[in-house]
Amino acid sequence: MSEDTQEVVDPDDEISYWSIVWGQFKKNKVAYWGMWAIVGIVLLAIYAPVLALDYPFYITYADPTGGTVTEFPWFSRLLFDRNLFENTVDIFFNLVLALSPLMAVTGLVLWKVMGTRRRKIRMAFYQRAIWAWSGITLACLVTLMVLESSQPYNNYVEIQTGSQLEAEVEIIAMSFANDGKVDPVKAAELRSHVATSIFPLVPQSFRTSNLSEVESKISRKHLLGTDNRGRDVFARMVYGTRISLTIGAIAVSIYIVIGIILGAVGGYFRGWVDSLVLRMVEVMLCFPSFILILTLVAFIDKPSIFHVMIIIGLTRWTGPARLVRGEFLKLGGQDFVAAAIASGIPQSRVIFRHVLPNALSPVLVNATFGVASAILLESGLAFLGVGDPSAASWGEILNIGRQTSNMALILFPGLAIFATVSLFNLVGEGIRDALDPKMRK
Repeated sequence: MSEDTQEVVDPDDEISYWSIVWGQFKKNKVAYWGMWAIVGIVLLAIYAPVLALDYPFYITYADPTGGTVTEFPWFSRLLFDRNLFENTVDIFFNLVLALSPLMAVTGLVLWKVMGTRRRKIRMAFYQRAIWAWSGITLACLVTLMVLESSQPYNNYVEIQTGSQLEAEVEIIAMSFANDGKVDPVKAAELRSHVATSIFPLVPQSFRTSNLSEVESKISRKHLLGTDNRGRDVFARMVYGTRISLTIGAIAVSIYIVIGIILGAVGGYFRGWVDSLVLRMVEVMLCFPSFILILTLVAFIDKPSIFHVMIIIGLTRWTGPARLVRGEFLKLGGQDFVAAAIASGIPQSRVIFRHVLPNALSPVLVNATFGVASAILLESGLAFLGVGDPSAASWGEILNIGRQTSNMALILFPGLAIFATVSLFNLVGEGIRDALDPKMRK
C-alpha cells in the first residue's frame, strides 16, 4: 500500500489497554452474564418501591363529607417521609430512582451528540457527566437528610378494600330487602364510589407489622409469607438488596482507599516507611477480623449500617495494601518512573499519576472479591443480632427464621446471599483472567 493511500490512524482512537481487557472479559460467558445479573440486582435495589410498597401511585376515594379525594402518595412518600424510609440507604436509593429518568435522558443525549467524536473527547465528557450527577445526587441527599420531613400514616390498602367491602355489603342488603332483586342502576352507583387506585406490584410494606398475620404461609397476598412480626418477607427481601449492595460498595471503597494509600507510600519510599506499613499490616493480621468487628460493634449503643461499613473498612485494608506495595516494589525500578523523577515531577504526582495506574489491576480483582466478602460479613453480623435494627437485612431475616424454625425465612435469604456472593466471585475471577496476559485467548 502506497503512502498516499495508507490510512492514517488517530492515536486517540487506537485500542486501549482497557478495551483489550473488556474484550477478553466478554469471552468468559459465565463472568459476563454474571456481571449483567449483578446489574439486575442493582436495578432491583433501585426500583424496590416500584415492586413492593403499600402506598399507591394514584388513588381516588370518597371522603366522609361526600366529596372525592385524589392523591399521589407514592411519589410524596418516596423522598419526604422519614417515618417510612428512615434509613439513609433507602433515601439514597429512592433519590437515585427519582433522578433516574433525568440521568437516562442525559446519557442518551450525550451518546447521540458525542457518538461521532473521538474516543478521548467522548470519555472526557462522560466523566464530567458522571461527576456532575454525583455532585447533584450528593447535594440532594444532604438536603433531604437536613429536612427530615415526615408524613402521617395512612392505610391506603384498607381504604381500597374497605370501600369495596362497603359497596358489596350495601348491594347484598339491597338484595335481601327486595327479595333477591338488585337494582342495576343503584348497584352501579354504589360501585362507582369504590376507591380506584394503582398500587405497586406487591402492595406490602417492608416495615409495617400486622399482628393478625404473624407467620402467614406463602400466598398470593404474601408471596414469601410473613415473619414473626407480621411483616411481608418478599418486601423485606427486595429492600434487603439495598443493604447488601451498599455494604459491599462503601465498605470496600473505604478499605481500598486506605490500602492503596498505605501500600503506595510504603512501596514507593521503602526503608523505614515500608517497615512501618508492614508492622501495621502485621498488627492488623494478628486479630481475627470478624472477632475484632464484633468487639468494636459492641461498644456502639445503637449500631447503624454506616457504623458497620466504617468498621469493615477500617479493619480489612491489609489485603489491598500488600498488593499495592508489591506492585510498587516491582514498578519502582522501571524507566518511566526514573524519567518522571528526573524531570522534577513532585513525588505525590509520580506516585498517584504515574505508578499507581499501573498497579491497580490486582486491586480491582481484590475489590470484586471484597464486595462478596463484605456482604457475607454484614449478613453474619445481622444474623448475630448486632446489625442495624432499622434495616431490612438478609442476615436479619435469616436470624428470625432460625429463631422461629421457619424454613421459608431460612431458605430464601440464604439463597439470596449465596447467589449474590457467587455472582461477585464469578465476576472477580473473570476480571482476574482478563487482566492476566497469560490467560488471553
